[in-house]
Amino acid sequence: MNGWAVEIDNLCKSFGSFVAVDHVSLQVPKGEIFGFLGPNGAGKSTTIRILCGLLAPTSGRAEVGGLDVHTQAEEIRRNIGYMSQKFSLYDDLTVEENIDFFSGIYGVERARRAERKRYVLEMAGIEERRSALTRTLSGGWKQRLALGCAILHDPSVLFLDEPTSGVDPIARQSFWALIRDLSSTGHTIFVSTHYMDEAEYCNRLALMYRGKVIALGTPAELKRNLTSHNLFQLQTGDLLGTMRALEGLAGVHDVAMFGSGLHVTVDDRERGAAAIRQALAGKIEIGRLEPIEPSMEDVFVAMIEAEERKAA
Repeated sequence: MNGWAVEIDNLCKSFGSFVAVDHVSLQVPKGEIFGFLGPNGAGKSTTIRILCGLLAPTSGRAEVGGLDVHTQAEEIRRNIGYMSQKFSLYDDLTVEENIDFFSGIYGVERARRAERKRYVLEMAGIEERRSALTRTLSGGWKQRLALGCAILHDPSVLFLDEPTSGVDPIARQSFWALIRDLSSTGHTIFVSTHYMDEAEYCNRLALMYRGKVIALGTPAELKRNLTSHNLFQLQTGDLLGTMRALEGLAGVHDVAMFGSGLHVTVDDRERGAAAIRQALAGKIEIGRLEPIEPSMEDVFVAMIEAEERKAA
């Protein structure tokens, strides 16, 4: 494995004629927070299920912690942590009872169970809620408990599949603070998310689309790849009319809706701004037109749209 926590080489998974994972290759070093981005149906969850030993690949090779997914799936399942977007603990048990139950499921040695329980309660900040029924907890506290139960056996690699789906922004920030703490102690975190702000917290990212990895790198590297073009924030009184007016305009690559305005990608900053103003002159009033730095959402939208144009 040469020190890799996860190593994937030409991994494929087909369901009949549908290819869910299409020759994916990547390596994740120990201690890294590695993010998986992509729209629904991109193949993220299928890849994670293969890496967790829950689904057999059609072809290709993958190893997790030096264990082969083809021949050592059961051993992989015993040695990793896994948390999905669907809350999987027991609502009719207390916080402490859930921890006790999963200590047994994960095979934590009896001599270590009290120590691991204390660690999980302190790590997740739920000591005062240890006697509360799990169903009475808020989404953020349930999320902390689920993470705690997933690491009771102190796995070196932790897979988080859309772990913050449906949780409020403050709870998401607290959850990511826990993830960073785990990474700092040498744990490898492999996380899929559709929140672009969460992608910024990852050391590296893979963007998946239609079963393929179409981009791989740090958030800064992926943003730099977009700066060969120039990005404007544009606000007008008619967003749809503006999009139609700019569509196909020479020097304009992409026009995408962001919040209450538009992000417009152009070849040249000065000529692009002039072309936008000229295209809208006398038709649509411009409230704001200014250059901005690209966000991960801009990278995501630009790369997906580029792939769709290739497939058209």
